[in-house]
Amino acid sequence: MAGARTGDDSVRDVRSLPKAHLHLHFTGAMRHATLLELAERHHVHLPEALMSDEPPELRATDERGWFRFQRLYDTARSVLRDPDDIFRLVREVAEDEVADGSHWLEIQVDPSGYAARFDGLTATFDLMLDAVRAASASTGLQIGVIVGANRTRHPLDARTLARLAVRHSSDGVIGFGLANDERRGHADDFADAFRIAREAGLSGVPHGGELLGADSVRRCLDSLAATRIGHGVRSVEDPDLVRRIADDGVALEVCPASNVALGVYDTAADVPLRTLVEAGVQVALAADDPLLFGSRLTDQYEIARHVHHFDDKGLAELARSSVRASFAPDAHRQHMLEGIDAWLSA
Repeated sequence: MAGARTGDDSVRDVRSLPKAHLHLHFTGAMRHATLLELAERHHVHLPEALMSDEPPELRATDERGWFRFQRLYDTARSVLRDPDDIFRLVREVAEDEVADGSHWLEIQVDPSGYAARFDGLTATFDLMLDAVRAASASTGLQIGVIVGANRTRHPLDARTLARLAVRHSSDGVIGFGLANDERRGHADDFADAFRIAREAGLSGVPHGGELLGADSVRRCLDSLAATRIGHGVRSVEDPDLVRRIADDGVALEVCPASNVALGVYDTAADVPLRTLVEAGVQVALAADDPLLFGSRLTDQYEIARHVHHFDDKGLAELARSSVRASFAPDAHRQHMLEGIDAWLSA
């Protein structure tokens, strides 16, 4: 079994394994302690589910469950009230990523969710990009930004965001995404927005194959010309689709803890990580929304090690896949790959 642990393998520190983190949402990356502190400062009432140190109980496979998840996310977003909060969030995210061995981060944000509080869409996004640059300078972590449209809003809103992303394609924006409940907005509806981004050289990285099955992934490929798919795990329900994904080199951003927390799979062992890897699919492990799922990037590699029995060579190959699937500059990608080789040979 490729990448399976044997009795002779040493166990290296996964935190020191160089990685690229390709699926992390802006508010969902906030530290829980920061959420509590900002809520107190700005007099925001938090529900009990967000007050506890333990992640909330979530199950989003029905619309009521997804609504509860989205309501908690929106409440967390509401504690970000002034520019210093934005700068703090991104700086702390970068610090946490560095501690987890991330050498490249792609953070996804929908600035329209914050625009009313920060003087409009353009001003909000400028603020976020300034915060990203400051965090990168202070921590040394290279960060790219993915503008993510919202499936539950009108496709015209997505086109507006695509144009915003294009205008900032030389300022750190590296891709265009699509998130939120798959059941409420099919990929086909957003084809024009992705065309706008693609024609300007931005790669398409929509979510798909999480709450809906293999057909959702296929729509992302056919209608949006996706370079990567956020989640995509339910592609395993169609072996022909898995072969297509592997043959075309489309990477999947697999988030094991998120999949379990939202009820996509009952246990971490049920997440089809090894099935995808052994089928030749390029997999990038990711944390999605650590604030709500209680699990950051290193934890996903620990799941791969302890639940799916990847040995150090297998973990190194997962890290390589994350780097190859990233939109990092070529020189930085090569540097990360060399770091992975050094980790494995240490």
